[in-house]
Amino acid sequence: MQTGATKRGVLPGFGLTMGYSVLYLSLVVLIPLSALLLNSTGLTWGKFWEVATDPRVLASYKVSLLTAAAAGLIDTVLGLLLAWVLVRYDFPGKKIFDAMIDLPFALPTAVAGVSLTAIYSQNGWIGSLFEPLGIRLAFSPIGITLALMFIGIPFVVRTVQPVLQDLDAEVEEAAATLGASRLRTFRSVVLPELLPPLLTGFALAFSRGIGEYGSVVFISGNMPMKTEIAPLLIMSKLEQFDYAGATAVALLLLLISFVLMLLINTLQRRVRKTVR
Repeated sequence: MQTGATKRGVLPGFGLTMGYSVLYLSLVVLIPLSALLLNSTGLTWGKFWEVATDPRVLASYKVSLLTAAAAGLIDTVLGLLLAWVLVRYDFPGKKIFDAMIDLPFALPTAVAGVSLTAIYSQNGWIGSLFEPLGIRLAFSPIGITLALMFIGIPFVVRTVQPVLQDLDAEVEEAAATLGASRLRTFRSVVLPELLPPLLTGFALAFSRGIGEYGSVVFISGNMPMKTEIAPLLIMSKLEQFDYAGATAVALLLLLISFVLMLLINTLQRRVRKTVR
């Protein structure tokens, strides 16, 4: 009896809050996804398989997944460095620098895409420096990765930053007192605590990158079989009134994203258990 009372007392009003949670989840997530399935009129298994195995569709998935994964991994490293600087050091303009991290959240993605294209194109400030070396930044997978890095970096920084702030500096001092080097202290004391938030930040940046459209559509060049992303292919099929084909591409992208996120979440749980 006491156990049951304790469980009921953990979250007062559980039935009401659970009802609101399910309603919110249904309105924002479940109903839109259900509409995607219900509106698949004319999409037979044969049509789905035909679209799913189309070389152009497979190439778009490859571009989207590889560039999103590369951007997520780079953002994980850079995000850790940025969070470390913001938490561990004081310097002039720190608050302004901290606020700039959130700019990709507030900036319209189309504006970001145009700006990045202007900077990394052949005549841009940065692109013109690499063009003589035979390295094309814009209108290539490199440009797509750069755009996804731009929109994904805040996820990593804001996930790691509060964990760094809560770390007890005395533990690091104790490790240094026992003769541990800075590298070993970071590897053995700090990094295990940061692995779960780093995985979370990577998952958020990666999932955002898979479905990103506005900031990528300009800098990618939209070349089929080379730099065409899956969201752009969906839009192209919708403009051609190929609703069944667009639905097939969207469903397959949703399935791939769900499986990848499930694997990442499973890895997160295992890392948390290992750390504890």
